[in-house]
Amino acid sequence: MKRVAIIGVTGAVGQEFVLALNKHPWFEVKQIAASERSAKKKFEDAIRDPNTGILRWHLREPIPDYVKNMTIDAVDDINPENFDLIFSSVESEAARDIETKFAKHVPVISTSAAYRYEADVPILIPGINDDHIGLLDIQKKNRGWKGFVAPLPNCTTTGLAITMKPLLDKFGAQKIIMTSMQAMSGAGRSPGVSALDITDNIIPYIPKEEDKVRLETGKILGKLVDGKIDPAKMKVSCTCTRVPVLDGHTESVFVETATHVDPETVKKAMKEFSNSVSVTGLPSAPKEYLMVNEDPTRPQPRLDREINEGMTTVVGRLREDTVFDNGIKYVLFSHNEKMGSAKGAVLLAEMLYKKGYI
Repeated sequence: MKRVAIIGVTGAVGQEFVLALNKHPWFEVKQIAASERSAKKKFEDAIRDPNTGILRWHLREPIPDYVKNMTIDAVDDINPENFDLIFSSVESEAARDIETKFAKHVPVISTSAAYRYEADVPILIPGINDDHIGLLDIQKKNRGWKGFVAPLPNCTTTGLAITMKPLLDKFGAQKIIMTSMQAMSGAGRSPGVSALDITDNIIPYIPKEEDKVRLETGKILGKLVDGKIDPAKMKVSCTCTRVPVLDGHTESVFVETATHVDPETVKKAMKEFSNSVSVTGLPSAPKEYLMVNEDPTRPQPRLDREINEGMTTVVGRLREDTVFDNGIKYVLFSHNEKMGSAKGAVLLAEMLYKKGYI
């Protein structure tokens, strides 16, 4: 068993880590940490509202027994040399300093954006760009670290990159236009989304989100050449919106390919890709990595968010587009708090462990 710590354990993503690591066959949570406000409290007490006594546990599953009475430490109280791996869910400005401190000694798997856009830091999605793993060795050498930082992509990027992988490899995707309909949970609990803002409403702006998707998609689907990532040569334009859905991001995607391709051929390529993804044997890997649903009313967040415990990206309404000369369009659904967050980070850690990086 590898000894792991969770940083930022009381937040929405930290709670997802608590659940994703419950009874994990390879990783054992030995220490948890959060802000000074929560330090020295038991986990269950730290997430209890001091005014109402209500637990701020936002997941449908109950709090795992192993963590209820664990005492939360301050971040500075964690000795990285006592661990094989640290999971970081810190989203504040402090994330970079915290992750730098620990990566000097031990691998850090992060859900924050602090290191995503550094030249020697890959943004990894297991089965999508495994060849970028070699950049971790360059990162360690460049920085003189024993460990490394391996960040997840933005949760909105995850589903798009997964579905675009076979389109880029098989058909030479050149342009992408995407509109997202993102769940409220993607904004976190604090400050989150005001009920008065989101009820009976759609908010057509999420700060920095569109640039993140554009930059990350190109980086993830690019090639590692001479120790650097050469971004994929395709243009990405997106509009990111917040909608009154609890969990799961839906995206409407339009793609221009290098040559004409019909929808049935694209469906076949997506299914073949899903069957070939190299995540077999990883405990958190879904049975189906990418699912194509023939029902014209799918995907839907309420119906599809629990497929394979939220780890499957679902595609539907795959059809020919009539604006692009060689156009395909589809709707995708990806669970922002599972594959796009902590459970996806655990899947990444599993892959790195199997490849000898942890």
